[in-house]
Amino acid sequence: MAQATGIGGVFLRADDPEKLSSWYSTHLGIDLSQGAWIQAAGPTVFAPFPRDSDYFAQDRQVMLNFRVDDLDGLIAQLSAAGITAETRSEWNSEIGRFARIHDPEGNPIELWEPAGPAAG
Repeated sequence: MAQATGIGGVFLRADDPEKLSSWYSTHLGIDLSQGAWIQAAGPTVFAPFPRDSDYFAQDRQVMLNFRVDDLDGLIAQLSAAGITAETRSEWNSEIGRFARIHDPEGNPIELWEPAGPAAG
């Protein structure tokens, strides 16, 4: 059977696409200068949520989730840059630890430090 083999792209509308690309590069290390982000291998969760879910902002259709290698270190970097990261103990589980931020366009971003082998 033919099937999808991975995420081919994430596309966001932006008032200032260059500024938003620069923000992702500066604060999350996502270098978009070559036209594509070559990411580390690892799990990608694909999970539709009920429309009335309060897991992320009701006015958004999508929330980005990025695997990170050092959640505490990244939160410290973001804080030093004036970016607030929200954490809640109930978000953490056997699959890892989580924090949430928003990009300059208001898009919700979940940061996930996988636990154990998923940290890959």
